[in-house]
Amino acid sequence: MENMKIAVIGNYLPRKCGIATFTTDLCDALAERLTKSGECLTAVAMDDIENGYAYPDRVGFKVRENVPTDYLHAAEFLNVHQFDAAILQHEFGIFGGENGSHIFHLIKNLRMPVIVTLHTVLKNPTEGQRAVTQKLAQYADALVVMAHKARSLLTDSYGIEDSKIIYIPHGIPDVPFAKSGSSSFKAKLGLRNRKILLTFGLLSPGKGIEVMLNAMPGIIARHPDVSYIVLGKTHPHSIKDSGDAYRQRLYQLVSRLGIDDHVLFHDLFVDLTTLTQYLTSADLYVSPYLNEEQITSGTLSYAVGMGMTVVSTPYWSALELLAEGRGCLVPFNDPVVLAEKINHLLDHDEECNEIRKKGYQFSRSAIWETVSSNYLHLVREISERSIDRPIPQYTERPEARIVSGLPEINLCHMRVMTDDTGILQHAKYSIPNRIHGYCVDDNARALIVASMYYSLRKEKEVIPLIQNYLSFLYHAFNPENGRFRNFMSYDRRWLEEIGSEDSHGRSIWGLGIAIQYAPHDSIRNMAARLFLDGLTAVENFQSPRAWAFTLIGLHAYMAVFDGDTTARRLRALLAEKLFGLFQKHFTADWLWCEDTLTYANAKLSHALILAGQEIPHPEMLKMGIDSLAWLLEKQQASEGHLSIIGNLNWHSRDGLTSNFDQQPIEAMCLIEACAAAFRTTGEMKWVDQGHRCLGWFLGSNDLNEQVYDFKTGGCCDGIQANGVNANQGAESTLSWLISLLSMYEVVGKMAKK
Repeated sequence: MENMKIAVIGNYLPRKCGIATFTTDLCDALAERLTKSGECLTAVAMDDIENGYAYPDRVGFKVRENVPTDYLHAAEFLNVHQFDAAILQHEFGIFGGENGSHIFHLIKNLRMPVIVTLHTVLKNPTEGQRAVTQKLAQYADALVVMAHKARSLLTDSYGIEDSKIIYIPHGIPDVPFAKSGSSSFKAKLGLRNRKILLTFGLLSPGKGIEVMLNAMPGIIARHPDVSYIVLGKTHPHSIKDSGDAYRQRLYQLVSRLGIDDHVLFHDLFVDLTTLTQYLTSADLYVSPYLNEEQITSGTLSYAVGMGMTVVSTPYWSALELLAEGRGCLVPFNDPVVLAEKINHLLDHDEECNEIRKKGYQFSRSAIWETVSSNYLHLVREISERSIDRPIPQYTERPEARIVSGLPEINLCHMRVMTDDTGILQHAKYSIPNRIHGYCVDDNARALIVASMYYSLRKEKEVIPLIQNYLSFLYHAFNPENGRFRNFMSYDRRWLEEIGSEDSHGRSIWGLGIAIQYAPHDSIRNMAARLFLDGLTAVENFQSPRAWAFTLIGLHAYMAVFDGDTTARRLRALLAEKLFGLFQKHFTADWLWCEDTLTYANAKLSHALILAGQEIPHPEMLKMGIDSLAWLLEKQQASEGHLSIIGNLNWHSRDGLTSNFDQQPIEAMCLIEACAAAFRTTGEMKWVDQGHRCLGWFLGSNDLNEQVYDFKTGGCCDGIQANGVNANQGAESTLSWLISLLSMYEVVGKMAKK
């Protein structure tokens, strides 16, 4: 027995997915070999639902997949408890952030050796996926792969050192070799005199079930006593993306083919005992994946290891497991050949038995007892050679310092301010004030918040908010003049036919963000249609802020539709107008495009940074960076905190300035511009400046008072000479939320670096 302390990080049962099953089985196997397993082994479980799961006691810490602070707290938990090693189960879909980059908040801050088990290795990854895999190799002490093909991919395609890669097969339960097609469980299924073909696992497009269904008529014609069982629930990712559409398409295909009496869908996630009964009752196991890039298949490993006769397409995992007569391979997406092979095997029992025996004997090295021994040997070996390794300090990581200071995102007050029309403009304290009705400005900002929040957290509950705010903008657009109205009374009467140029620009900005982060094509298509309709009027606008809002919206739009030449032309035109205005007015001591600093100032710098980077136009980019630095300097108090220019008399070129009223929107504009500067330059000083500006909401301001209300989730309407304005209107609350979401986005970018 071993006395090491080990943490295993991944999904965990009762969460229903393959990674959860693997993590749980690995923990069970390790616990059998650890002294005082309750003290020496813990699991860190990833949660993908709001309230998590009812985990067993072994789960010592839970991480909400889209909450960066949870990853940091998990690292702190493991460090404080002084675990000897962490074994991470990696698959791109189980961690938050772009390509699962949030996991680096955890890995980079662990003070112990880290072993990463790669459940997915792609031959043709996106640049983001490649970067994440390479970074995992950088921070891990060893990468465990479950197929030899993965080793060659990692060395040849990712440039990872071979010495860091360890092969340990996918674990399987140790069950006795049993007769195929056992009749006892068949009887329970009501299929006593039937031959059973089986596929099990979570359903999702790519599994190829439709190929097997198309093969069934050819099989039934020769073996009318055949039944095909599809065992498994729909994959949670498929449910999240498209509901249960895939399963419904399969049902419809069964009906069209007229094979209803021969196909059974058992929509179940079963335990090992029940799964074993299904497998031993089946005559053949079918694995008809649609493409080769499946490096590991737990379901296939189980089927081979339990002595099944397997027919499979030649994806990578199957090529290795079924080599040398341990199974039968058929071409991808070829139901005719699949039917022929299955018919042949059903007619030749001796051949099937020979295949079963070869697979079963080969798999004995993959039983969990052996696999867990391999993991413990690896942990021991790495621990011994890591004794003298310098241990990074938790606080050395800049993103750890930043993210640990970010409050949780709370949409409660935004929801309170929103009804079925849209978001109301004003509040009396935290209570919506209906007298002033609605405006397009705030609904555009609310659309930005909801879209950014969905991009960060992927919570479907926010989608109705996106649709609500987008609907308001759609209603606000007046097709007769090509302009957005702005103000609407509480009884839903428009109070004008044409809104200001600035409100029109904000609408374009909001629509651009909605296009970039849309949860699905229906929302993206609607937002894009409205965005393009609204662009027509912008070319003749005279407001620099309307230009800036539009440029920022164009930047988001072109992140999706980069080939739109009309958008490119308009971006260049508006950017040159704004840049020309700066060139006309700025001097060595006045880096601005107007003689007075008024409202939403940093939006102009923000627009120049984005346009200058993308056009590209180095002088324009430099002007954006320099003017932003100048704005920050102008609004820094002697004590170091942000002191926003007040909107009573603003700040003029001759030196006259107002200290009050200070508005949350100004802090928001600075934070967003700092985020853009960081993404462009990679310089940490912009993250620090953004964090300093966020502090204005939290009490680092001229009054040393909090402007953000943690109890309501709302933000007060600003700082006045006599104190904080306690009303929590839409503009202020949305400014806070955009600021906070922008900082979370920055942290996500930092984690990937």
